[in-house]
Amino acid sequence: MRHGKKFNHLGRTASHRAALLSNMASSLILHKRIETTVAKAKELRKYVEPLITKSKDDSTNNRRVVFAYLQNKESVKELFGIVSEKVANRPGGYTRIIKLGNRLGDNAEICFIELVDFNETMLAASAEKAGKTRRSRRGGAKKEEGTEAIAAAPVVEAPSAEVVEDAVVVEEEAAEEVVEIAAETEVAAEEVAEVAPETVVEEEAPAAEEPTDAPATEESTEEKGEDA
Repeated sequence: MRHGKKFNHLGRTASHRAALLSNMASSLILHKRIETTVAKAKELRKYVEPLITKSKDDSTNNRRVVFAYLQNKESVKELFGIVSEKVANRPGGYTRIIKLGNRLGDNAEICFIELVDFNETMLAASAEKAGKTRRSRRGGAKKEEGTEAIAAAPVVEAPSAEVVEDAVVVEEEAAEEVVEIAAETEVAAEEVAEVAPETVVEEEAPAAEEPTDAPATEESTEEKGEDA
């Protein structure tokens, strides 16, 4: 009889149930993922996670306690050697249940149960999701666009000391050339100013000619009378 026991007996006696969970826990530790029914997976999670927590403290007593549950030297070695390093920074929740649907034979609900830190695909997806910042309502999108633009901008390296010195020398030479050119232009302007008055004098306007339509003189009138 159940007598108020709330855990799932899985249709087995206590010894059979303990052996089942022990074997499944060893398989999960060695293979990192197994396929089973959802009911068994839920009971296995409660069975194996306290053992994984014990493996974080690698002591003789903890190894003996874990071996009493697993009865498998290889799984104990794997748990305290590799799994404990992976889960060192995780405070709990070492397993994940992924439902797969119903089995064809007896229509039982089946699933994968796996160790969270050994699924590389989901770890990469979670890391990418964590890299994205949450958008707030007020100006959050603009700030994110600005940060993305800054991140996408190419990194410009600072020029070396030699490059800076060469640039300074080039600038000084260019400044000297500009000064020389300015001095030459001033000398040319002075020469042009000296020559300009002479050319102005030479190019004076010619004297005005006498008008052709002037009235005839007295001599011309007398000559006309004699001829008549």
